[in-house]
Amino acid sequence: MTLMEKKKFDTKLSLLLYFTRGCKRWFALAVFFACAVSLLDLVNPKIVGFTVDTLISGKPAEISGLAAWFVEMAGGADTLSANLWMVALAVVCVALLSAVCRALFRIFNAIGAETLVKRMRDTLFDHIVRLPFAWHSVNHTGDIIQRCTSDVEQIKMFLSEQLTSLLRVFVLIALALTYMYGISPKMMAVSGGFIPVIIGYSFWFHKKIGSQFAIVDSEEGKLSSIAQENLTGVRVVRAFGREKYERERFEKQNKFYTNMWIRLMQLMSAFWSSGDLISYLQLLCILIYGSVLAVSGELSAGSFIEFVTYNAMLNWPVRMLGRVIANLSKAGISIERLRYIMNSEEEKDPANAKTPDFHQDITFDHITFSYTEEGKKILDDVSFTVKAGSTVGILGSTGSGKSTLMYLLDRLYPVEEGKGRILIGDTDIREISSDWLRKNIGIVLQEPYLFSRTLAENIAIASEDAGQDEIRRAADIAQLSEAIERFKEGYETSVGERGVTLSGGQKQRTAIAQMLIRKTPVMIFDDSLSAVDAETDAKIRAALKENTAEATVILIAHRITTLMHADQILVMDKGRITERGTHEELIAKGGTYAKIYELQMQQSDVGEEVKE
Repeated sequence: MTLMEKKKFDTKLSLLLYFTRGCKRWFALAVFFACAVSLLDLVNPKIVGFTVDTLISGKPAEISGLAAWFVEMAGGADTLSANLWMVALAVVCVALLSAVCRALFRIFNAIGAETLVKRMRDTLFDHIVRLPFAWHSVNHTGDIIQRCTSDVEQIKMFLSEQLTSLLRVFVLIALALTYMYGISPKMMAVSGGFIPVIIGYSFWFHKKIGSQFAIVDSEEGKLSSIAQENLTGVRVVRAFGREKYERERFEKQNKFYTNMWIRLMQLMSAFWSSGDLISYLQLLCILIYGSVLAVSGELSAGSFIEFVTYNAMLNWPVRMLGRVIANLSKAGISIERLRYIMNSEEEKDPANAKTPDFHQDITFDHITFSYTEEGKKILDDVSFTVKAGSTVGILGSTGSGKSTLMYLLDRLYPVEEGKGRILIGDTDIREISSDWLRKNIGIVLQEPYLFSRTLAENIAIASEDAGQDEIRRAADIAQLSEAIERFKEGYETSVGERGVTLSGGQKQRTAIAQMLIRKTPVMIFDDSLSAVDAETDAKIRAALKENTAEATVILIAHRITTLMHADQILVMDKGRITERGTHEELIAKGGTYAKIYELQMQQSDVGEEVKE
């Protein structure tokens, strides 16, 4: 059962709601305490205004409801006037209660945010590993990583730092405006008149910032891809002396990316500067107009202080509302980038997927294939049968379609309807469960990938219950044991990232051991002996013949000595099978195979002479 239900996300909101499953209660608690902070923050200005106008100036108290009840419980206005420390204590208690609510808001908000991030990462990873091989071929690793890190963080920041505070902002604005209207409708009109202006320019900047952030996010993905490629391929870069070229390429992209960020920051600076200017203009207008009203007697000193305090409290929430609107564009771009991943089709098995026995003939029936709809045909009407338990060799030049045949057999790429079939016995591989298919087909790729773990862990990576004896046996067959024994830490030797500490031949033999430990009924070696010498090649083939007698083996190679003992040999050229037969039959035909064999034998003789 996967983390995500198989569904499409038609809108950004639908994806966002899906991601927030399991953390809504934490965000709800955070919102509750955020609103409590807003309510408590509105209390102290009332206390200050009451103190100045009633307790100090001696004017009749104009209070009712809960406030009147508290004054009565404290002994009345006269008692409070004589004991102002009680008022100070009330202010401190309200501030402490506000601090507790603020702390709870941050705690629950943090729990919600981290729960959200965990769910997003788990869901994205679970979905990405189930996407077709073809999808990974057209999407750069660096860009995928950037989406799963920077974009996830952007969404988290928007939800936890801004969206959860939005209700609090609305509560604060609504109550503050109500209180301000009760103090002075005239001043309220002056203060409130600036709010539409702030929201208006926020929406204007919203579009500008959104389009610029989309560019920045895309360019960051490109930069990450360049860095990732160079870090993983550092040996190739140094071997060919390409450090300067790659550095200049990185710096060029980094400069472009930096310039895009500068443009975005210029927009953000203009946005915040405009906010500061309008806020200060609002405060200036209120101070001037309030002073006029206070001097004329229309407004008391306490009410003036209370109004200015509320306005100051209102200033940041209103600007925050504008900030939310502006940052909504950035979060929207990030959600859209994740929606692209989540809406990418996973590999799907047919209903009632079959699990046939793989100790049967494998038939390629009129296979035609190209990697793109309008692309060049990689395979053109290819048909052949691999008898169960036999060994088939495939020879061909680069680009002839040898490896593509194996990718299709393992269903890494699908064979389209009407363009042939691949059968296991009488069962079309389209009808077979993908897990069962890959559990029964072992492939050693031309370029093996090793994980940054120990040799033992890499060999046993495809078999969770493999013991040390099985690991050693697989290493023996792959002619890897002798090399491992020369390492100081033996099987516990760390191979480094992508097997960087091993030679090409050692990596290939480790990959062969990885496949052998699974004991699959079908074994494919995709030019996986190219990096070993002829003597080791022969030893591996002899060990394979002895230990995999019942398996169906497909050998892809350029070295004829690797293929010459196969039960059937296919020669491919430009996506077609041009010759087929045993070694002796193909030599007798005098075709391409015979010419390659003769050329390789001459090179081998020259090599022996050089040694002598």
